[in-house]
Amino acid sequence: MSGKKVSNPNGTSTLSGTALAAGTFPVRSLVFVATCLLVTFGPAVMVSAHEGARSPNGVPFVAAFDRFAAHGDVDLEVGGRLLLSELSCTACHAAGDGTLEPKQAPILDRVGTRLRPNWVAAFLRSPAATKPGTTMPDVLHALDPESKEATIAALVAYLGSLQGEFPKIKGSGLNPVPHEFWLGGDPDRGASLYHSVGCVACHAVGSSQLVIPPSNAPLDALLDELDPGELQELGLASAARRVESVPLPNVADKFTAKSLAFFLYTPESTRPGGRMPNLKLLTVEAADLAAYLLYRDASGNSSLETESNQSSSFDRKSRDPALIERGRGEFVRLGCASCHETGEPRGEEPTNSPVPARGLGQLDLNGSGGCFSEPGPGRPNYALAPQQIEAIRAAFAEMQQDPQQDIGDRLTFQLLQLNCFACHERQTLGGVGRFRRPHFATVGNIDLGDEGRLPPPLTGVGRKLTESWMKGVFAGKGDLRPHMQIRMPRYPAALVEALPAMFSAADRGSIANGKAATERQAFAAALARGVSTETLAAAGHQLMDAGCVQCHPFRGYALPGVVGVDLAGIAKRVQPDWLHDFLLNPGSLKSRTRMPTFFPDGRSQNAAVLDGDTELQLAAIWSYLKDLERQPLPDKIEESRSLDYELRPSDRPIVLRTFMELAGTHAIAVGYPAGVHVAFDSEQVRLAAAWRGRFLDSQGTWFSRFAPPAEPLGVDLVTLDTATPFAILEHDDQPWPTFDPDAPSSRFTGYRLDAEGVPTFRYRHGDVEIEDRISPAGSHGLSRRLTLRTGTPDPVKLWFRALTAEEIQLQDVSAAQSAAGLHVAVDTTRFAAGQLRETSRGAEWILQLEVDGELNLEISYRW
Repeated sequence: MSGKKVSNPNGTSTLSGTALAAGTFPVRSLVFVATCLLVTFGPAVMVSAHEGARSPNGVPFVAAFDRFAAHGDVDLEVGGRLLLSELSCTACHAAGDGTLEPKQAPILDRVGTRLRPNWVAAFLRSPAATKPGTTMPDVLHALDPESKEATIAALVAYLGSLQGEFPKIKGSGLNPVPHEFWLGGDPDRGASLYHSVGCVACHAVGSSQLVIPPSNAPLDALLDELDPGELQELGLASAARRVESVPLPNVADKFTAKSLAFFLYTPESTRPGGRMPNLKLLTVEAADLAAYLLYRDASGNSSLETESNQSSSFDRKSRDPALIERGRGEFVRLGCASCHETGEPRGEEPTNSPVPARGLGQLDLNGSGGCFSEPGPGRPNYALAPQQIEAIRAAFAEMQQDPQQDIGDRLTFQLLQLNCFACHERQTLGGVGRFRRPHFATVGNIDLGDEGRLPPPLTGVGRKLTESWMKGVFAGKGDLRPHMQIRMPRYPAALVEALPAMFSAADRGSIANGKAATERQAFAAALARGVSTETLAAAGHQLMDAGCVQCHPFRGYALPGVVGVDLAGIAKRVQPDWLHDFLLNPGSLKSRTRMPTFFPDGRSQNAAVLDGDTELQLAAIWSYLKDLERQPLPDKIEESRSLDYELRPSDRPIVLRTFMELAGTHAIAVGYPAGVHVAFDSEQVRLAAAWRGRFLDSQGTWFSRFAPPAEPLGVDLVTLDTATPFAILEHDDQPWPTFDPDAPSSRFTGYRLDAEGVPTFRYRHGDVEIEDRISPAGSHGLSRRLTLRTGTPDPVKLWFRALTAEEIQLQDVSAAQSAAGLHVAVDTTRFAAGQLRETSRGAEWILQLEVDGELNLEISYRW
């Protein structure tokens, strides 16, 4: 880990931990150039994000080793050190190195209550076959079959005797605890949680989960086009590589619904190693997730048990005290107590193996009978792969040289241990796997770019964030991004207590121009000019309206439609010198950011404030934000609060997510300055209604959870799509499908705004990806442009329902009108056939489309 280069399996060089921490890896510029070349690419077609579960064939699976060390992204000796800790080698062989603390093994307290005995027996019989990829070695491999079964019976009896009640969970208004909550789990809700809150960062995506890649992912389009040699040459091989999953097999064989729900609620209570972090689930969410995992393993046959068989099937009456005592002895003799705690009262708990193992530095890796090759009796069998053995040998060789490890090396190593790189990127290393990224979305699928949906990068984070704030984040108290579905997990304090100081020491002064300014230095310009803090704060308040209010809330208040990080408390979170440099040049400190610069080339664009002095204005922004709790809100927000909450589109459209009787609980209302407005139902994926005149009153949406549905304030209300407008019909007479919430035919995937603020709604119907742009056509109508794309080799025949009403009159092949006066016209060159047919509620005009690659359909509405 001294910064030298090593060769990866493809024969090219890659930098080790120190070089990565120093930011000298030359890939980012190539990636940036390649990305720029692709900004005009069209949206990607729907792909399966399935990351197939790994079948390690008995080889221990360590996620960071498999992803990085095995491919040369970090030095092989770094991978070897990682194996020494993750395989808990140092639990027996003392290392004398704090970075090689063994991963804490599962606590076996109450294991007889928590796990199914048949699974425990199978796991002891063959750990790798029962749980592929496990880091638990086979400690019974040297026994003959009869002795092995007898030992397993004794161990199962002993472990089964470790009984106890599940902990009591105190409910609250935010976390209700229904009676026997583990029985109320919903597999469908659990599937949604599994694929949204972060599980798929490490574990396999469900095989039936299909997603649409975000339209702003041009790099993925490039990766699809390049061959392996080109990927390697451009330094994109790591970005293109499929990230293997942490195996998750046989959940239903191992857990009951109750024990799995409790485990998911507080995994650290039995897995203190933190490799499975706490995702801050509510009890009902833990039950939903448990139901999904059990349902999935049962191949669709959900069978949540009743309370009578929720407890372990270990039978207390049939326990043999002698067999239990023999199991306790075997637990010590086999070395299990070196890794596992049992929770037994002091004096009864097995303490350690009878024969101390030699220290790590005293081991002879070339000797026979050890853990490496053909381990003999009394030795654990890890069944290491050749590359894993090579990595451990490389680690031993480096440790004998006693190299100096700088803080960046130690930090990178701990992040590898905790697998933080599964979600976060730091200096080109890690980040969400390519085929997993589509499952990282914003709430409501609002298009905020990668910055708004992916976990933030850790590059330079020690220079950006205060240590006190980082401590809160690791403790689960730093949730600032309500627009993200992904959750920042909570870790056991002992594992992460050193990380904030390590980040700070590694990053202070290592970014941009190398500043390590204190707050006093950040205000040096103001102090030198004799500008008071009161004057600065007043100027900062004035500057907020120049742009900040367009994207950020202030103390919970925001302009309509604003989704972003609240700036309240920023002085407790962010270092002043980082904010100074970030405001000057956002892209230099945060790649892919959508934050614009208000100081191009270091010059202020607002000469009216503090004479346009850039440094004074930056100090003014900090002064205002630092005291935001006592400062007045930005004027634009105060003006908005003083209104009667009627939204009046003037310069740009207003997009508001709300609850409307016309468009349901997932309504998206769009108000246009032209005075024509629409409501889109994102649940049923339909353009529900349109009206003219006044738009909406937002008071209930913004300030009351229990307000009545928002109602249009204008006139001339018309109903447009009464259901999803697309369908695949087997024959002309087949009724138009009704909406099924459990299996919707069309799936909404979000919307994006163009430069004029007009939204384009995005959804899918089967194999067809659809973009739906609705804009005013003067003050009396609407123009709708539908873009349909399919990646299938054969054309897709899809029906579009252009109009439904009690009575419809066809005016020609391309136009129809309802009895209420709604006139609909469709581009005649874009559909193969049309049909007017009767329904139980009146009539409908349907058009058959043939989608071959891409099809654009223009529709106009007048009323």
